[in-house]
Amino acid sequence: MGSSGFSWKLEDHPKLPKGKILAMVVLDGWGEANPNKYNCIHVAETPTMDSLKNGAPDKWRLVRAHGKAVGLPTEDDMGNSEVGHNALGAGRIFAQGAKLVDLALESGKIYDGEGFSYIKESFATGTLHLIGLLSDGGVHSRLDQLQLLLKGASERGAKRIRVHILTDGRDVLDGSSVGFVEILENDLSKLREKGVDAQIASGGGRMYVTMDRYENDWGVVKRGWDAQVLGEAPHKFKSAVEAVKKLREGANDQYLPPFVIVDESGKAVGPVVDGDAVVTLNFRADRMVMLAKALEYEDFDKFDRVRFPKIRYAGMLEYDGELKLPSKYLVSPPEIERTSGEYLVHNGVSTFACSETVKFGHVTFFWNGNRSGYFNSDMEEYVEIPSDSGITFNVKPKMKALEIAEKARDAILSRKYLQVRVNLPNSDMVGHTGDIDATVVACKAADEAVKMILDAIEQVGGIYVVTADHGNAEDMVKRNKKGEPQLDKNGQIQILTSHTLEPVPLAIGGPGLASGVRFRKDVPDGGLANVAATVMNLHGLVAPTDYETTLIEVVDN
Repeated sequence: MGSSGFSWKLEDHPKLPKGKILAMVVLDGWGEANPNKYNCIHVAETPTMDSLKNGAPDKWRLVRAHGKAVGLPTEDDMGNSEVGHNALGAGRIFAQGAKLVDLALESGKIYDGEGFSYIKESFATGTLHLIGLLSDGGVHSRLDQLQLLLKGASERGAKRIRVHILTDGRDVLDGSSVGFVEILENDLSKLREKGVDAQIASGGGRMYVTMDRYENDWGVVKRGWDAQVLGEAPHKFKSAVEAVKKLREGANDQYLPPFVIVDESGKAVGPVVDGDAVVTLNFRADRMVMLAKALEYEDFDKFDRVRFPKIRYAGMLEYDGELKLPSKYLVSPPEIERTSGEYLVHNGVSTFACSETVKFGHVTFFWNGNRSGYFNSDMEEYVEIPSDSGITFNVKPKMKALEIAEKARDAILSRKYLQVRVNLPNSDMVGHTGDIDATVVACKAADEAVKMILDAIEQVGGIYVVTADHGNAEDMVKRNKKGEPQLDKNGQIQILTSHTLEPVPLAIGGPGLASGVRFRKDVPDGGLANVAATVMNLHGLVAPTDYETTLIEVVDN
């Protein structure tokens, strides 16, 4: 913001007092859906959240956490933790992820950026490699964006293109990968007719090749590296369609083993060599960070890369704002200025934020508009509790919920902070494993953590705001058009491990909540971006005029 009369000072709220301690609790992956046996939140014992729900409609309501409400292109786009926390913290809706990429491709702006200029330097003498998830699932990547990028790059001088595909079956139906490969092969053959040497070079299933996250299993990334960069894999085929059809006989799309495409003489058609350019196509970050490290870091010790080609590498987006990784990207992140956290610090609201490793960045970096560090280190404290490493979260579904709640309780009882903000990751991280029994345990643990925080708020006469960033654990089964559980060919239900399109709860209360505060009836479509103005009001402040409207009103009793 320029200096043209801008002031951080917020007006005092005409009816709500300042100085109340407020707990801001985000349950990760906690949506609201019909009660049934695949709704782990319903199955789990969650007395605390159930009691909050009894406050509807005045003290409990639902808000939207997907699609346009969080800056994504369509209402079919499920929310995720990054965009959810951006919206919660920013109080406004910014074009996000896929939408940012769509706008950059639509306007052609992507080709004028420094990321594209950088990789373009390799077009004359090198190969352009595109690595990413091949599906129209819209969670990590989208096929139509790959198609546009292929067209745009070839029109701008890319003479030799190799695509390294990762098959999906997690965000889209298992078995759909063959069709996606056929569509891509058709596009590449048209490019070849125009004199561009374009073909698929390697592949593998997303959960077995490349797309690991949180440094859970570097072997996954190594299998991808060997196929994509070294051109080595246990399975060799002349065509990608044949590869996927054949390998699907022994595994589903998510877990296809790595394969390389070879020419007549049995040589890999597309290893990555010095002078090449590489673009990772996914716009969602969490499953690209590990590959980005392997492609970019000189001193890398997670596995033996065998060779480390001198390449020009760019991500579709920046995947980690704290690590500045990758250092080059095709589409810049939204510039989110004037987030609620920065306003609050400028208006005397001291803040404590805490989560465990897997969501610590969400409750700090993403909350603060993709900015790392403190706005004012004298008034803020951020505490990261290390997550259990080297295990899948269903092994210890309680995760660190109790420790997070204890840190929050202590921060509340210290009375040093006016806002104590936490993320409880359980329902999301365990929900992603697809283990229904473990997810039920996870939801119960999160509910117990909420109780500990609310008890502390009770002791200090404070206020609580409990919400979530998107759905996950409330629906663990794939459904057909009628909403009935979808069965596979053996009559078994198909587990849903992804986020959902469900709304999330928003609850307010506590002894410090002024009488007469209730949810307004005139913002039925409220979403996560409305929460910031609501919270500012509860801190006794009026939100900036360009923030999404507050969800509360004060009625005179």
